[in-house]
Amino acid sequence: MESRQKITKKFWTKLFLAPILMFFFAYAMVPIYDVFCEITGFNGTTGRVDSEQAYVVDETRKIEVSFFAMTMGGFPVQFGPKVSSMVVIPGKFYTTSYIAKNNTDEIVVGQAVPSVAPTDAAAYFKKLECFCFNKQVFKPHEQVEMTLRFVIEPELDERIKDVSLSYNFFKLKS
Repeated sequence: MESRQKITKKFWTKLFLAPILMFFFAYAMVPIYDVFCEITGFNGTTGRVDSEQAYVVDETRKIEVSFFAMTMGGFPVQFGPKVSSMVVIPGKFYTTSYIAKNNTDEIVVGQAVPSVAPTDAAAYFKKLECFCFNKQVFKPHEQVEMTLRFVIEPELDERIKDVSLSYNFFKLKS
């Protein structure tokens, strides 16, 4: 009888702990995944630089960067790149911008999520300044020009000649 009580107690302990552990594991996976993506460039996640550092620049090497924009359903802001593409030299910093216009009579809050293709290029696409670093607040009928300052590091595989940067804007509650 005593061994049966031990088995029952172990069973209920495991049954109680399993959902708690699953919850904490799921909760911890999001920040761990974000850090993993930022370090490796996995899933097209771009990196950051804190200052304009000096890179070795090869003026003969050129890469075409194409800019794209999307908004998720329910996000009432028109959003798009100011220019659709630009030719860049790896190691040099460039500035461009995206334009967003709130088409409503309400304040809209959103967050842009970047993605780079091909994914091999993501680890070498670094942003110094980006509207995607923070949530954006759009006043009613406000049009905003949002700056992007970036560099493609010269270590990028020389076979890659075209890179696409895409943003997807999501609506936030506040």
